[in-house]
Amino acid sequence: MPTTLAVFSDVHANLPALEAVLRDIDARLGRGEVGAVYCLGDLVGYATWPNEVVVAVQERGIPTIAGNYDEGVGLGSDDCGCAYVTDEDKARGAESIAYTNATVTETTRQYLRSLPRHVRVTLAPPRERKAEPVEVLMVHGSPRRVNEYLFEDRPDDLIVKRVTEAGADIMLFGHTHKPYHKALAVEAEDGETIYRHAVNTGSVGKPKDGDPRACYVLLTVDAERPKTDPDYCQVEFVRVAYAVEEAARAVEASPLPDAFAQMLRDA
Repeated sequence: MPTTLAVFSDVHANLPALEAVLRDIDARLGRGEVGAVYCLGDLVGYATWPNEVVVAVQERGIPTIAGNYDEGVGLGSDDCGCAYVTDEDKARGAESIAYTNATVTETTRQYLRSLPRHVRVTLAPPRERKAEPVEVLMVHGSPRRVNEYLFEDRPDDLIVKRVTEAGADIMLFGHTHKPYHKALAVEAEDGETIYRHAVNTGSVGKPKDGDPRACYVLLTVDAERPKTDPDYCQVEFVRVAYAVEEAARAVEASPLPDAFAQMLRDA
């Protein structure tokens, strides 16, 4: 029987967006459509509710990995591991992590510091079916680096390398805030063509793909199907409307740069 996981990432202290996503996931859990929920990190940074976001995730017992921003704040660092390009972006980034470091409680910081970098889920078929289990790996940037950007236009062979070297059939990741799914053909040892899957879950709290709605993924895996069939893994990107203006105005009322508010509106 197929298993469906709800997976989200990059909340970035945007509580209204997270609450909207969790309401949507809760409805699906109530209808039995989702078996488990996971978070790929970057709970904090850029918006005004870092502590509240962490509490919401903790209270639900959602397995969560560390994003680069979580690691920076967990260590009390002034470096979030972000690849800012312009001097203006670097200045804004410095304001953001300084604000976040000054806002989080020690309890929040300890939680962020405790998060693992990877989560692996093995989905096995029934014993009477002799198919191999499906290995699902969850990371923030990549298995290689927490802050590696695996954009959709990166070469397929590079993404295949990252997935295969990690011993995964399906790799879920975030960090770029731009969702996509690739089914990648790979030649197996027996000469058959099998498929690995790379899934960027997008961002809950700071989308960058032109759609300001929060984004998360429903990943459905049928471990009874052979890996020669790319449809053993199916991906649905769920977009959830939330109170963007509430989040934007909270940023504008804080010491954070107003530009972050406009980014939420414009995505």
